[in-house]
Amino acid sequence: VGTIPSAVEAMRFGAFNYITKPFDADELEALVRQAIEFGRFHRMLAEEGARGAAEPEMMLGTGRAMESVLSTVDRIAESTASVLIQGETGTGKSLLAKYIHKLSARREGPFLTIDCGAMPEGLLESELFGHERGAFTGAVSARKGYFEQAQGGTIFLDEIGDLPLSAQVKLLRVLEKGHLTRVGGSRSMRLDVRIIAATNADLSAKMRRGTFRRDLWYRLAVFPLLIPPLRERPGDIPHL
Repeated sequence: VGTIPSAVEAMRFGAFNYITKPFDADELEALVRQAIEFGRFHRMLAEEGARGAAEPEMMLGTGRAMESVLSTVDRIAESTASVLIQGETGTGKSLLAKYIHKLSARREGPFLTIDCGAMPEGLLESELFGHERGAFTGAVSARKGYFEQAQGGTIFLDEIGDLPLSAQVKLLRVLEKGHLTRVGGSRSMRLDVRIIAATNADLSAKMRRGTFRRDLWYRLAVFPLLIPPLRERPGDIPHL
């Protein structure tokens, strides 16, 4: 019998569809066929995902242009030093960051991604480093920031070139000291996070214009990696 509560409950428990009585036999058969196809497709995606997770380098590309990049990654993955990945949009920077994490000794730890260009400037410090209750209007409870959540793992700062100068100063201070303090807090905690940053921007030009700090660049680019553009490796496009 069709009721809204029973329909909602059925979908919450994973039902493919919800048919009310009296139902049409042809409609029921069509829905069953769709459900079978849906299940088959879902299993296929799960198997593809498992293969991709087992061999993430295959997702990055197998062409000669990527050989030197992947060779460098194999050498630096176990280090705890920061990595700066540069390359055009769509070249696989986030995939490479995840690959480095999977090869590192921190592979069992968290991997958190932050889009530096997507967060409002006024909330950046709180989002990155957390805040204590009452630190500002609306802070009704304490909250862990991304860096604290990523302790023991890796934090991926995507589009680091879009980070405002005010936030660059605060990030640099944390990286230099190796400790972080929540907004409105007084307790300092040791930072145990590997930093991988990525950008499609020309950071050299930004540094010349004074919109990106050179001292922060030195902190991030301990191991600089440049991913070749896709026009130089068209054979990798299907993998990506």
